[in-house]
Amino acid sequence: MIVERDGVAIHWEVHGAARERVPLLLTHGYGASSAMWAPNVAALAASRRVITWDIRGHGRSASPRDPARYTQELSIGDMAAVLDACGVARAALGGLSLGGYLALAFHASHAERVAALVLCDTGPGFRQDAARTRWNAFAIARAEAFEREGLAALGPGPEIGPGPHDAVGLALAARGILVQHDARVLETLPRVQVPTLVVVGEHDRPFLVAADYMAARIPGATKVVVPGAGHAVNLDRPVEFDTAVMRFLDSVG
Repeated sequence: MIVERDGVAIHWEVHGAARERVPLLLTHGYGASSAMWAPNVAALAASRRVITWDIRGHGRSASPRDPARYTQELSIGDMAAVLDACGVARAALGGLSLGGYLALAFHASHAERVAALVLCDTGPGFRQDAARTRWNAFAIARAEAFEREGLAALGPGPEIGPGPHDAVGLALAARGILVQHDARVLETLPRVQVPTLVVVGEHDRPFLVAADYMAARIPGATKVVVPGAGHAVNLDRPVEFDTAVMRFLDSVG
């Protein structure tokens, strides 16, 4: 399915038909697509609707050539538009890496539409300018790699491969969505008032500290470390991931 956002087509799909429970909106990581959730949707959608979508510049969503069409704010609007297209007023929001950050950013802007958060191998941003500068240098390096090498610059992570992708769109998404400008999202953590599950792979060293930080600052948050998993926790250990998420969501409704 497609929802149009000022001429930009955003791809989304709904899995499952149960309407009596809180739906789950899943957002993929940078360089991936909604296809990364394929091993999980059957289990997760057994008792509730699961909505997956592609961030602009990724997968089957459009890749406009105007850099101004790529911002975190537009991505948050895309999420709201997908929920509207599904007739969903309030949902649990889950995401991996960039997707988890966008889930937190969505909550910061639309808390009334969020029933719960599932934050997977992600972080809330950076308080220190130096750390944010290092992250942004990484994002720009990813953009330059796609501009230089095309899709050959896709990384080796198991969540990255499924496409289709557009190298120009991925480069623009890195420059406009992956980069961070302030600590606004991080500063909202103590004000999160919905049930929150923080999931991280045992071997995802860059995000273990971030998981601890979020779990400590989000009131009542639950943290699950999945043994044997890396950054793509849902793919590395799908059964363990699905079990943790389903148990958590069953407590939400």
